[in-house]
Amino acid sequence: MSGEAAKVYTGLIIGYRLGSNTQYEKQVLIRVDGINDSNTAAQLIGWRVLYRDNKGNEYRGKIVRVHGNKGVVVAVFKPNLPGQARGGNVYIYPRGVQLVFETQ
Repeated sequence: MSGEAAKVYTGLIIGYRLGSNTQYEKQVLIRVDGINDSNTAAQLIGWRVLYRDNKGNEYRGKIVRVHGNKGVVVAVFKPNLPGQARGGNVYIYPRGVQLVFETQ
């Protein structure tokens, strides 16, 4: 994708994926801004996710599936996200694209 501007979405971390007796710490639920249905969210499967905390640490993950019918997706992170990431913002971008942040 040289010379082209790639579409980058933003999202909000809702929390971990939960079972009836289990909390899956590797799997995080993300509400993507501007996506409200599962068909559009399904197009994001395979896209990369980036979370940056206030100390400058970066956590990278990948969207693996859709959760429900309202555009929420499940992303897997390695290493796992800390609990403080809940309510934080993430960047969602296509595979093969490098995000560059300007340092101040």
